[in-house]
Amino acid sequence: MSHVAYELGTQPECWERAAELAPAQRSVLPQPGERTAIVGCGTSYFMAQAAAVLREEAGEGETDAFPASEFPRHRRYDRVIALTRSGTTTEVLDLLAGLRDAGVPTTAVIGDPATPVISLADELVVLDFADERSVVQTRFATTALTLLRAHVGRHDPGVVADARTALAEALPAELESRGQFTFLGRGWSVGLANEAALKMREASLSWAESYPAMEYRHGPVSITGPGTVTWSLDEAPEGIAEQVVGAGAQWVAGRLDPLAELVRVHRLAVAVAAHQKLDPDAPRNLTRSVILTTGEEAVR
Repeated sequence: MSHVAYELGTQPECWERAAELAPAQRSVLPQPGERTAIVGCGTSYFMAQAAAVLREEAGEGETDAFPASEFPRHRRYDRVIALTRSGTTTEVLDLLAGLRDAGVPTTAVIGDPATPVISLADELVVLDFADERSVVQTRFATTALTLLRAHVGRHDPGVVADARTALAEALPAELESRGQFTFLGRGWSVGLANEAALKMREASLSWAESYPAMEYRHGPVSITGPGTVTWSLDEAPEGIAEQVVGAGAQWVAGRLDPLAELVRVHRLAVAVAAHQKLDPDAPRNLTRSVILTTGEEAVR
């Protein structure tokens, strides 16, 4: 079994632990009314997108999400949350150092505390039980999101039950032989759709795209046709399923909590990789953490 296959299968237990941990971390996570930014790179950025929407929907305060490299340093925030599994990603460390110098309170949600991030963030939330050996992130990212989701009262045990269902039930037939996937989301699940597409690209080298569900009709639907798959991680707007099927593509409707639907996509990414005789633990051109030298560009 690959590292990523094992780790994605442990997500329900990790989510339970994160939800239990959330009350004890209340003082270092965003307080009601605080203007907050959540940052990350790659997968962590997409979790930040989802968490930002959830917090605003819960009425907790204005919340933005940014890739760490694109953080608008001219804006003022009451608190910045950094999601970083490795604690070594260059863009995150550079941003935290700059925010420390500017006096902006920061909290890092991390997988490995024995890393440089501990000297740069004001506060830490350590999810070492969700850390990973794999390059391709699964359980750390979804566990960090669960922590933030629980913090704003948007997590319940049914989410964990849905994750167990997502791990137990068979995937829709013939998906592993497909090479082109589109993922749709709404609201907070747009970030999850973005992450779903990234997982398919990383683990299986598939052509994968993601869109807000209503935006799908504004151009992207043109790529839909025989041999393609469109998967809605959330409740789909009326008429989209019929349009996809009418174009000859395969439609997959989200039936579970969107985060559990993402677990189904994790399984799909591993299945497609196996079908293509790829090793999901050795994704092309990627490493577990991006540590840059002068002039290099971030890829994750």
